[in-house]
Amino acid sequence: MKLDVLAIGAHPDDVELACAATIAKLVKAGKKVAILDLTQGELGTRGSKSLRKQEAARSAEILGVEFRENLRIPDGNIEVNRKNITEVIEILRTVQPTVVIFPHWLERHPDHEHANRLCREAWFLAGLEKIPTRSNGKKQEPFRPKKCYHYMQKYEFAPSFIVDVSDVYETKTKALSSFESQFYNPHSKERETLLSSKLFLESIKARDMHFGSLINAAYGEPFFSVEPVGIDSFFSLKV
Repeated sequence: MKLDVLAIGAHPDDVELACAATIAKLVKAGKKVAILDLTQGELGTRGSKSLRKQEAARSAEILGVEFRENLRIPDGNIEVNRKNITEVIEILRTVQPTVVIFPHWLERHPDHEHANRLCREAWFLAGLEKIPTRSNGKKQEPFRPKKCYHYMQKYEFAPSFIVDVSDVYETKTKALSSFESQFYNPHSKERETLLSSKLFLESIKARDMHFGSLINAAYGEPFFSVEPVGIDSFFSLKV
């Protein structure tokens, strides 16, 4: 399978919070998109890894992605080592996404920062012929996605571009509702966290509204690109 976009998150629900609407918009446009979670989120205060697996599967179905996989790297310990880099390289070479999206390098959660470095190194090294990998017993060919973009989590940055997601924002809301263990639930007896507070999802929606307002849209999701982003024409831009 050759993908258009592979979205990578440190934990189940990371991708949804940051760019679920963008994924929904890509799928709606006929693009092949998949999600890769690096950990099972087993250190999360609420829920369990088995429950979060079920929630992630429900969200993936709502978003309509091609597949969702989990590398089962230990939560809280996303090491940038040869084993983990190789596993991400194998995924990139197998599904060959044109674009890969993953966390920005400056983040509140150390796992998010480590995920950035792990994905960044795998993205580059996947294109080197002399780094051998195998899949189903066969040697893989080198492959490097053409572009990698970073999505926003807790810390904000000046975006390189903002995707107008107004027409699919309801899908993001539905996908996030899949993660019942993580977000506001007045009936839960578990300890409250940043994510489970009543205001958290409201703050995500408010931020998406803010970035949407910057491009004269109801909702927008911001992304950062290290490299310049080219366009075909002035008229390719939203005005």
